[in-house]
Amino acid sequence: MSSMLVIFLLLGGLVIWVVMIYNGLIGARNAYKNAYAQIDVQLHRRHDLIPNLVETAKAYMAHEKGTLEAVIQARNSAVQAAGAAKAAPGDAAAMTQLAGAENALTASLGRLFALAEAYPDLKANQNMMQLSEELTSTENKVAFARQAYNDQVMAYNNRREMFPGNIVAGSFGFTAAALLELGEAEAHKREAPKVSFN
Repeated sequence: MSSMLVIFLLLGGLVIWVVMIYNGLIGARNAYKNAYAQIDVQLHRRHDLIPNLVETAKAYMAHEKGTLEAVIQARNSAVQAAGAAKAAPGDAAAMTQLAGAENALTASLGRLFALAEAYPDLKANQNMMQLSEELTSTENKVAFARQAYNDQVMAYNNRREMFPGNIVAGSFGFTAAALLELGEAEAHKREAPKVSFN
């Protein structure tokens, strides 16, 4: 009778152990999905600001129609990519598509702001200055939200890959979550300025 009790206690302990690991994985997955929701809020705000920015610039930059259209096209691609990422936060393909679309949008906005430098009236326009400031603030919030998301993804992936969690994760189909890397693709292309005293 005592050996049956020992077996029962061991099986009970094993079940409790698996349930605790499983619940930990669920909690970690929900944490990174919640962190992505914060990114989504900030990206939505960013995407909403851009049409207003383009409309303000249109009045001054009539000869730069191609640049303005490129910004809107990049914004629309970013909105689509954000929708796909919202449907599957952590999915590698969705995160890669989102990063590419957001990087293209950032590049097109950079071209717009570089061209705006040639239009003093546009630079001095109160609406343009306010939109530019709001966009900068929103991009800072995206960066903070992205860092929080990436931290949660790292915690989830660590929990999923480390023993004994990897056994439970593999048994219950917990897949790896992907980081969101905005701008990192271009970071390696930047070089330190070369200084010469010749």
